[in-house]
Amino acid sequence: MGAISAQERRESVIRAAIAEFAITGYRGTTTAAIAERVGVTRPYLFPLFPDKEAIFVAALARSMEDTRPAFERAVDGVEGGERARQVMADAYARLISTRPETLLMRMQGYVTVAAAEAQGDDLIGEVVRVGWVRIWETVHLSLGADADRTASFFARGMLGNTLAASGLPAAAGR
Repeated sequence: MGAISAQERRESVIRAAIAEFAITGYRGTTTAAIAERVGVTRPYLFPLFPDKEAIFVAALARSMEDTRPAFERAVDGVEGGERARQVMADAYARLISTRPETLLMRMQGYVTVAAAEAQGDDLIGEVVRVGWVRIWETVHLSLGADADRTASFFARGMLGNTLAASGLPAAAGR
């Protein structure tokens, strides 16, 4: 068996961090918990990431970026309009039901932004804003660049997020 590359080690830490931060948030998650989930010791993390914030930022960026392709794949070959909205909504419902940590990590990012920016740290906010704009643009273009349709899609999605984060079926928000 060959050696694991630095990129593969980073990936395992990011996946573990998403799971940990999704459950206990930025303040409640320790680097020891992330290391334990990976099956390594804390010193293993620091050649890969300089500190806990860097791990959080990488996990947040990944959770934001993992959402966008779900929408892209769903609308591949589908014309805009109601059908595109439905297949994207279905794809998102599948994503958050099969990988709830993706949603919960994004939610943790949203709530962490204000605290970080109050302390003069806007890196987390920048990751959230860039990720959100990329997701918005993907959906917006898929819905024929119709601002009202896009806003409605995200309003329903946020209701679904709230229901799912509360332990209720996301489909209840449709």
